[in-house]
Parts: sequence; structure tokens; C-alpha cells
Amino acid sequence: MDLVANLGLGLSVALSLQNLLYCLFGVLLGTLIGVLPGIGPVATIAMLLPITFTLDPVAALVMLAGIYYGAQYGGSTTAILVNLPGEASSVVTTLDGYQMARQGRAGHALGIAALGSFLAGCVATLVIAVAAAPLAEVALMFGPAEYFSMVVLGLVAATVLAHGSLLRAFAMVILGLLFGLIGTDVTSGVQRFTFGLPELAEGFGFVIVAMGMFGVAETMVNVEGTGRRELFVSRVKNLLPSGRDLRYAFPASVRGTAIGSVLGILPGGGAMMSSFASYAVEKKLSKEPETFGRGNIRGVAGPESANNAGAQTSFIPMLTLGIPGNAVMALMMGAMLIQGVVPGPQVMLDRPDLFWGIIASMWIGNLMLVILHLPLIGIWIRLLAVPYRLLYPAILLFCCVGVYSINNSAFDILIMGAFGLLGYILVKLECEPAPLILGFILGPLMEENLRRAMLLARGDPTTFITNPISCTLLVAALLLLVIVLAPAVRKRREMVFQESEQT
Repeated sequence: MDLVANLGLGLSVALSLQNLLYCLFGVLLGTLIGVLPGIGPVATIAMLLPITFTLDPVAALVMLAGIYYGAQYGGSTTAILVNLPGEASSVVTTLDGYQMARQGRAGHALGIAALGSFLAGCVATLVIAVAAAPLAEVALMFGPAEYFSMVVLGLVAATVLAHGSLLRAFAMVILGLLFGLIGTDVTSGVQRFTFGLPELAEGFGFVIVAMGMFGVAETMVNVEGTGRRELFVSRVKNLLPSGRDLRYAFPASVRGTAIGSVLGILPGGGAMMSSFASYAVEKKLSKEPETFGRGNIRGVAGPESANNAGAQTSFIPMLTLGIPGNAVMALMMGAMLIQGVVPGPQVMLDRPDLFWGIIASMWIGNLMLVILHLPLIGIWIRLLAVPYRLLYPAILLFCCVGVYSINNSAFDILIMGAFGLLGYILVKLECEPAPLILGFILGPLMEENLRRAMLLARGDPTTFITNPISCTLLVAALLLLVIVLAPAVRKRREMVFQESEQT
């Protein structure tokens, strides 16, 4: 009964005119940036963070959430029509979706992708509603030691599931933790690593770091790209799949939804790993595995359902535990902190309108997407012809204006440019920036809970082991490391990421 009442509250909040408009704006913008290769939800959300300062917290988070799961829809369009994943989780869709387009079945592929995503979105939202409350009740029993161990587990999980070598991923986390130390020590009030610059007394602003590492750095990387878009389809017909296609693809969508719902909850899982896992399962279960990669519709239905489910259930650890599982959730957590809302179990108690309003808006947003996305396919096709060289000046200008508007400081623009250059160098060194952002966000939380736990234990470090929940979380982090370092698992992990890069 409580669940029904809470969902009723959420629907009353989400159905207000303001929140409906921001939800519509978010899903349309998410679809747009999913369609345009080279932008992505991380860079877009980073650029829009300054705008959220003036918005109501519910409207701001509904819009940002819509951008994230809307990008999953848009990414499939580019993957199918142009063989370029508009969003990282759509990499797998290119394997069979593009082959279907070459065979004249682009409409069927797009229709199945949209319907599978809609099914997954609705189910994943229900999973959030059911699982969030019990998880938040457990989290209310957490003390400083448990939160420290939870952060450690989240960072380890995000690290082992990052692209590239584990050593580089750990280096990125540590670099992010170090950047998080800059500023004034909360406990003692002493300034650390500011080099006498008063502008750094409060540390690096999260928005500045995010816009530099993703907005500016991604622009620099994409400008030098020489990739050519080859559009085989100028007009898409038969967007509604046949009954035979629906019957054949439906089991794959159900399995993909289940896989994405589970993997999305895990820290570091999310949409991309869900889509890869779904594709592997479908190929394994198929009686004709040789048809995958040649236009098998299950190779579209499964991964598209999985990435949408994974994108939405990744909100669970962020909303209930305050632990972002991926870069987008780190940005969402930053947006909540900017609004004065501390992510964690208290959100459900202190701001039920915010918590349940976001969940209800996901149902509404998915309905908007499936209604609007397919009729607008013609517009998305025209947008695919826009050269990136016409987009990047506007992106850079938007980044500069957004950063300057926060504190009216030109110094912030210089810092953003420095982080943009750092992000570009890291990409060239094949170091993924996402773990750095996670370390930067979670670093202060990790330090604060470490020091609180040590104060309560009077300097005894065994408090993290003697506490049952804390010990369990630390053991889980250690087991995850041991498993991923095992030769067979490490080899398989490298193969998965090599396949994604080749695609």
C-alpha cells in the first residue's frame, strides 16, 4: 500500500505542467545528443549543470534524468543508420542494426529498438520503485565505517569495469581523490594544496571539472577525428515491426530487461556492460549463432532493452546510498549537491516529492520517447548530415558561458581549459576520465567518513573489520579485485573492450 501511495505522490509531482515540460525537454535533448555522434550524455549534462542552479530541484533532476535515458533511444538511431554509436552503450547495436539497415530493414530495427527500450524503461522504473525503499532502510543503519567501505566498494567496482588497463583506471581514481583534497580541510579549517591562491580556497568546483574533462576534452578529441558518416537510408519506412519479428524479438527484450535491471544496480555496471552482456547471452542461447552480426533482430532487441534498463536502474545506488555507479550518476549526484540535496537514504524521508517525482517522471519520459521518437526519425536523419565542425564552436562557447556564470570569474574558465587539456591528454594515453570524476566526487565523502570512523573508534583502524557490514563490503571489494585479476576473467574483459573499440 505504501508503494502505491508513494507512486501516487510521484505522479502528482511529475504531472505538474513545469515538470512535464522539463521532462519533454530532457528526453528530446537526450535523443538529439544520442543521435549526434561525438557529444554524448556525459558532456551534455556537464554543460547543463550551470542552468540547473536557477531551477527547482525536481525539475532540474527530471530534465537531467530525461537526457540520460533519452540518449539511449537516440544512440540506437545512429548505430542502425550510420554504423556509428551515438552513445557508448549503443556500440553493440551497430553489429546487427546496421546490417539490417543495409538489407532494407532499417524501419524494423528502429521500431524494435524503440519498443524494446520502452518495455525495459517501464520495468526498470518499477524495479527502482520496489527496490529503493528496502535498500534505503538498510542504508539508514550505516555509520561512518559502513559508508567508507561502501565508497571503497563503489570505486573498486567502477574501476574494474572501466575501459583500458586496471592500473590506469586505479591511477585515475587516485588522481581524482587527490584533486578532491584541494581546498579547506573541513575538520581543521586549514587550506591544503592551494599554493596561496584564494580562488582555490574552496577547491575545484565540480561543474568546472566536469565541463573541462568531458565538454572541452571530448570536443578536442572529436575535432581531430576523421571518421566519415555513410548514410545508406535517406527515408525510413515500415517503422512498426511485423508480428513475426515481434514474436521472435520479445524473449530477447525480456532477457535484456532482466540483465540490464540487475547490472544497472551494481556500481560500475550501467548501460554499456548491460548491452554487452545481453548480446553475449542472446548469441549463446541462439540455435543459429552465426546469424549474429549479419542482421539478427535479437541482436538489436536484447542490447537495446538492456542498455535502457541498465541506465535507469543505475539511479538506485545513487539515490538510496549516495554512491554514483558511473560518470553520469556522478554528474547527477553533483547536480543534487548543487541544489542542496544530499543523495542517500535521507532523501526518501526528507524529500519524498523529489525522490518519487523522479521515479514517476521516468515512466512519463519513456512514454514520451516511444510516441515522439519514431515520428521524428526524418528529422534525426537530416541532423546526421550536420558536420561536427559546425557544432564544436557552439559547444565550447556554451561551456565558457556556463562556467563564467557560476562565480563571474575568468579564473574558472582557465581552470576549465586546464582540465580540458588534461582530459585530452588522458584520452590520448588511453586513460578513461570517468574514474577520475568518480574519485573527485567520492573523495571528500570517503575522507570525511574515514576520519569520523577513526574518531569514534579512538584511532583504532580495526573498526572497519570488526563492524560486520563494513567488513562485508570490504571483503566484497577485495573479492571483486581478485576475480578480475584472474587470468581467464582478465582476458575476457580485455576482449570485450577490444570489441567495443573496434566497433
